[in-house]
Amino acid sequence: MKKIITCLLLITTIHLSAQEIDVHFDHYALLVRDLDSTAIFYQKILGLKEIEDQTQLDHIRWFSMGGKTELHLIEQKDFKVSDVIGVHLALRVSDLNAFMKKLSSHHIFFKNWFGLPGRTNTRPDGIRQVYLQDPNGYWIEVNGE
Repeated sequence: MKKIITCLLLITTIHLSAQEIDVHFDHYALLVRDLDSTAIFYQKILGLKEIEDQTQLDHIRWFSMGGKTELHLIEQKDFKVSDVIGVHLALRVSDLNAFMKKLSSHHIFFKNWFGLPGRTNTRPDGIRQVYLQDPNGYWIEVNGE
């Protein structure tokens, strides 16, 4: 009897470990030096909608990135941001040309992957992209057709 119970436990353990776990992107959190000016950037320039901050803490604001994906801004005065362009948040817009005009009208510097100001480049999958930095120095890729 003891061997049967041991075998059943082993089979159950193997079955449970073989089950796949569904993983979905939930949110991206950024430390920011000035919460209000950064929130304005994400609202006015990137068009993100502010949503209720479930923490209800004064130094945190939440934004919807579509669907159930969120961006959480957390104010912290002293931190270092990576200056490596390869570490970035990537967003897609429906009209990249219109978005670039918006950036230019707000005097926001942007460049392509190769560092050419005001220019796009095309990824191997045919999608055009530009890169810009938020008020804290975080790199953001914006791509579209």
